[in-house]
Amino acid sequence: MNKKNSKIIDDTLNYLKFYKDYKDYSIYKDEITISGLSAALNTKKTPGKNQLNESPTVTYIPEQKRQINLESPVVKSSIDSESWINCNSLESFANEIRNCPKCEILSRTRKQVVFGTGNPKADIVVVGEAPGADEDVQGKPFVGRAGKLLTDILSAINFSREEVYICNILKCRPPENRNPLPDEIANCEPYLFKQLEMIKPMLILAVGTFAAQTLLKTKEPLGKMRGKFHICNGIKMMVTYHPAALLRNPNWKRPAWEDVKLLRMEYDKLKNLNN
Repeated sequence: MNKKNSKIIDDTLNYLKFYKDYKDYSIYKDEITISGLSAALNTKKTPGKNQLNESPTVTYIPEQKRQINLESPVVKSSIDSESWINCNSLESFANEIRNCPKCEILSRTRKQVVFGTGNPKADIVVVGEAPGADEDVQGKPFVGRAGKLLTDILSAINFSREEVYICNILKCRPPENRNPLPDEIANCEPYLFKQLEMIKPMLILAVGTFAAQTLLKTKEPLGKMRGKFHICNGIKMMVTYHPAALLRNPNWKRPAWEDVKLLRMEYDKLKNLNN
């Protein structure tokens, strides 16, 4: 294989891997055709002159046809092949991902995966950003000073921690509590959405910018998202400040209080409708 064709093959494979990993997009055999690629990769013989001139081509199949071929994936994503996909309880799910290796840095520096705690049939799920040092040690989300404030906030609107379910966008602590990186969020997102699918909450309370932006797939600042309801996967969601931010800036406590009061009012309304 000459240098040019080798580079084309490497670029094609890297592109397909990147697109699948970062765009949440499955690749199907009726959607792409790669001529010359398989033969070049699988053969041990020295390619002839004709093979040297053969380069991979990618053919796009329109969206309408793509939907017909969902049963025939060419490249099975790591998400689909992992056993946690078929878990039927949060306990078994947590056990399946306790040694998650997806993020090299986080899996190396964490003490443990912080899966989530609370009522597995909760009407409200609180979603934060990522575990901190205390959470990493105890294996539970929101257990430090910010956790104490979250408990107080929930209590003020007549919820206990045991009634709700609490988790984070990331299940592992970023080193030095730095912000989550885009690829770390992409790796952990499927776990969060699986949790929401299993719990089936009535409402979501997203606390902090990363939680809100990840769930809503937006880059809009938190100040513009809070104070109103959004829809996340068919679930009503309220956005407010992270308790840690409230500890740093007490001036935000009043607007945060207004947000959670709206959450409680909406919860009462939905409960009345369902009764």
